Amino acid sequence: MGLPTYKAAALLLCLSAPFVLAAGEVEDATESDGPLRSFAMSIAMIGVSEIGDKTFLIAALMAMRYKRMLVFSSSASALFIMTILSGIIGRTFTSLVPQRYTQFMAGILFLVFGYKLTLEGLAMPKDMGVDEELAEVEEEIAVKDLNKNLGHVESGGAQSTSTAPTNVFLKYPAVNKAYNKVKDTLGYVFSPIWIQIFGMVFLGEFGDRSQISTIAMASGSDYWFVIFGAIVGHAICTGIAVLGGKILASKISMRTVTLGGAFSFFIFAILYVREAFVNPN
Repeated sequence: MGLPTYKAAALLLCLSAPFVLAAGEVEDATESDGPLRSFAMSIAMIGVSEIGDKTFLIAALMAMRYKRMLVFSSSASALFIMTILSGIIGRTFTSLVPQRYTQFMAGILFLVFGYKLTLEGLAMPKDMGVDEELAEVEEEIAVKDLNKNLGHVESGGAQSTSTAPTNVFLKYPAVNKAYNKVKDTLGYVFSPIWIQIFGMVFLGEFGDRSQISTIAMASGSDYWFVIFGAIVGHAICTGIAVLGGKILASKISMRTVTLGGAFSFFIFAILYVREAFVNPN
C-alpha cells in the first residue's frame, strides 16, 4: 500500500524553492535571481527524476550488502561525472545554436516529458509500487555477482602475494602512517565492488531522463549553477538511497511520484518557453 500523501509532501518540499524563486523573477526580472533559480530548479529536476529510478534502487540495494560510505562514494562519483559531461554537452550545444532557440527546445522537451509522464501516471494503479523495477535491479546485481564468482573460480582463487615495499622512510611513524592511509584509500576506491557499483550506476544513468534534462538546462547562460545544482540533487538522492532507499521505495506510490514529476516538468516547460521570449539573449 503506497503513501501518496507522504510522497506528495516530500515533492512539494523539494519543488517549492524553485517555484518561489521563479515567481519572484517574474515580478522583478532581476539578473541576480537567474543563477539561483537555475540552481534550485536543477535540484528539483533531479529530485523528481531520480526518486525510485533505477540508479536510486541500485544504490539502495547495494547499501544493504556493503558499507554505505563505499556505495555512496561510488554511486555519487558516477553521477557527478555524468552530470559534468552532460553540462559540457549542453554548453557546447549552446555555442552552435542561439540561446533563445536552445531555451525554447528545452521547454518543448520538458513539455514532452510532462505529457509522457502524465500518460504513464494515469495508466498506473493507485497502489502501484516499484516491485517490477526492484526485481529487475536485483536480477542484474545477481548476474554480475555470479559472473564475478565464476571468474574467481576459473582463476583458481589465486591471491596476490605482493608485500608492502620496503623503504627506509617507512621506519618513521608519521611517514608510515601517511603511507598506510594512502594505500587504504586507493584500495577502497579501486576495489572491485566500488568499480562494479560505479559502472552499474554510470551505465544506468546514461540516456536517462535526468541526464537529458541536465543537458537541456545546461544550455542556458547559468550552466555552472545547473551543473552544481544537479550534483547537489544527486548527492541528496543518493544519500537517501543508501540510508533507507529500499524501505522508502517500497512505501511510495509510483503513481504519485510519476504525476508529481509530470507536474514539475510542465512548470519547467512554462518557465523555459517564457524565458525564450522574454529574455531572448
